[in-house]
Amino acid sequence: MFELRRTTRISRRQLLDRGGRVGAAALIGAHAWPFGHRLLATETSENAPRSLPRNWLWMTPRAARTNEQAKRLFDTAKAAGVDAVVPEVYNGDHAYFEHPHPLVDTRENFLERIIPLAHEAGVEVHAWMWTVPCRNREIIQQHSKWYAVNGQGEPAHSKPAYVPYYKFLCPRRPEVREFIEGNVKALAKIDELDGVHLDYVRLPDVILARGLWKRYGIVQDREYPQYDYCYCEHCRNEFREKTGIDPLTDLENPAASDEWRQFRYDGVSGLVNDRLAPAARDAGKLITAAVFPNWWNVLQEWHTWNLDAFLPMLYHTFYEEDIAWIGEQTRAALERFEKPKPIYAGLFVSSLAPDALAQAIASSKTGGASGVALFSAGSMQDAHWEVLRTMR
Repeated sequence: MFELRRTTRISRRQLLDRGGRVGAAALIGAHAWPFGHRLLATETSENAPRSLPRNWLWMTPRAARTNEQAKRLFDTAKAAGVDAVVPEVYNGDHAYFEHPHPLVDTRENFLERIIPLAHEAGVEVHAWMWTVPCRNREIIQQHSKWYAVNGQGEPAHSKPAYVPYYKFLCPRRPEVREFIEGNVKALAKIDELDGVHLDYVRLPDVILARGLWKRYGIVQDREYPQYDYCYCEHCRNEFREKTGIDPLTDLENPAASDEWRQFRYDGVSGLVNDRLAPAARDAGKLITAAVFPNWWNVLQEWHTWNLDAFLPMLYHTFYEEDIAWIGEQTRAALERFEKPKPIYAGLFVSSLAPDALAQAIASSKTGGASGVALFSAGSMQDAHWEVLRTMR
């Protein structure tokens, strides 16, 4: 039985240190495939060991519009050492598989179409779903109370932070948990699917990665209420019942309250550990997640989650860091686990020239990664595939 890791109190200074440079570790050269054919073992609900892929590839339906295009992609990926594709099949609005919810439109049975093609190439399929954001108009109209509320009292469906699709639900609401669990169950019941992959398992960034500030014309030198979630009535009432404190009216500086921060960490973690992981495992599926290195800024305490593997998005340019940072963050993440879990370093291919991709893979290995996860298929050029093949 999984036991939640004891929460270690970490100071703000320590968090900042972990989010930036952890050390001055130098890259080592890599002229051989850094992860070999190592397949890590995990367990299904029946406790039967299952091997995990070496390397992963995120993809959208555009990357496989036809069966011929899909076959070429899967054959190319397998030849380069990629053992799993992660197709986006639910984007918070509509689905690309047969979705049972009456308010969620199924655009195409894309997932069911590509699974046999991927398996024929020897590639696993792990369905990529948006978890907490929901930009579906029908759901907004019928269930507006489901949505997270910022520190200014503004609901995410009408006043989203940063970009229009940041319409996050409240992960503590029972109705929301039931809806999201239903998404996982709908995927997990697909017999030939290998796993479920969670994305956006969090709340909006209270502080964005520094490299994105210029894009949005902001400077975030502290936590501002318009980006701080969730202050909906449900969360406020639960926290008030627990502590006697209303976080919206009684906390002069919510960022300074460890108890309020932990309450929100626990809201996201409870969704994952109590609802989503069991839903996948009950159907014998692996369950993984794309996660942030600056986890405290998105209330994503993922080192406490009972998942099979983690794909942290170590997009170094977003954080104005160099390639060595990828390995440093991988090592820091591994050190946070109470029990070892495999990490696959997420690499943002469009910001990596082929030679830089080789360095990023080497940095991942230095930090202890079990492999890499490439974002995304649409950014992979022939030279990138060649790097993977030659390092295999």
